[in-house]
Amino acid sequence: MAGRGYKTEAVVLRSIRFGEADRVLHLYTLDRGRVGAVAKGIRRTKSRFGARLEPLSHVELMLHQGSGELGTVTGASLVRAHRGAREDSYRLSVGLVGLEAMLRLFTEQERNPRAFEALTRFLDVLDDAEVRDSEPALDPLVLSFQLKLLWLSGYLPHLTSCAECGSDGPLVGYSPEAGGAVCERCGAGSLALSGEGIAGIEGLLGTPLADAAISMQAAREALRVITSSYEYHGGFRLRTLANRA
Repeated sequence: MAGRGYKTEAVVLRSIRFGEADRVLHLYTLDRGRVGAVAKGIRRTKSRFGARLEPLSHVELMLHQGSGELGTVTGASLVRAHRGAREDSYRLSVGLVGLEAMLRLFTEQERNPRAFEALTRFLDVLDDAEVRDSEPALDPLVLSFQLKLLWLSGYLPHLTSCAECGSDGPLVGYSPEAGGAVCERCGAGSLALSGEGIAGIEGLLGTPLADAAISMQAAREALRVITSSYEYHGGFRLRTLANRA
């Protein structure tokens, strides 16, 4: 069967060395969702793709799809390089958490314009994001982005009443098995979740990425909710969040 080519916007989520001069790219595309592709010769000094296909890059690609799972990059032009994020170690760390979350939550070749828009908006805001003294994993922007991805994936925690019995609370914990916050009666074995933590998570969900703000205590609780949701619903942990939850 003859191969076919197509053009699409994409964000490079991950780049892995392949052979002597090639790289395998994990891409999230506007038209087809998550796809994999080989960028041939990209590691050579005179590669025509150069730094255009680094993680964080928002690009317009020409891809050739043959009979295998991986496509081949035949053309690439930058939409946004996101140098502001890539050239600062703090912002880069924040960005890599967001890229890995996207990589693990959106694994299908299925068009999802809302997910693509959330990803590109996250990177746009990241370029000028405040550099903080805290751990990048606790940054309000990346916490907000991950919560929005959980919502788009159908795993958003229920926080308005007890996810186990439906009571109004007080809510004192988070149970990934129940799917949200739980009251004292249902909270045995749950993760501690304070009123400040619940309010912080709801605040991140209810505001644009550019306006993300949360207290440090609430940020730590939000991170625990996010990581436990990943483990329970997806069976994974983010390497970029190792030893930080």
